[in-house]
Amino acid sequence: MTHGVHAASAPKAVGNYPHARRVGDLLFLSGIGPRDPATDAIVGNEYFADGRVRRYDIEAQTRAVFANVRAVLEASGARWEDLVDVTVYLTDMASDFKAYNAVWKEFFPDAGSAPCRTTLGINALPTPIAIELKCTASIAGK
Repeated sequence: MTHGVHAASAPKAVGNYPHARRVGDLLFLSGIGPRDPATDAIVGNEYFADGRVRRYDIEAQTRAVFANVRAVLEASGARWEDLVDVTVYLTDMASDFKAYNAVWKEFFPDAGSAPCRTTLGINALPTPIAIELKCTASIAGK
């Protein structure tokens, strides 16, 4: 049996899906982006008058994504330390990987206890964000 999780402290999903779904001892998070849960604004974006993105701050977006992942984990009864696998989507791998990787190291200073990670460079995401995370956590005994 599975059940979906909707985290009140995380931004609303941009589609008709839960923030996470528990299946046995695993928790699968839907793609999580850097939107502010209170305002739905994309953290770190600056816009031109016509609404196009002028610039973005990948470090601010990374921190916001991590905060949103943590909120979904906590709403699911899990902890940051329960993450076992993370897929990272970056829209500009060449420009953003180094800064993203530095923030990752702040949050996971010990590579031996960090979750597995795959980082992919992609052309676009559904909203004007530069990063999205897809995570799996182990919640055995919770």
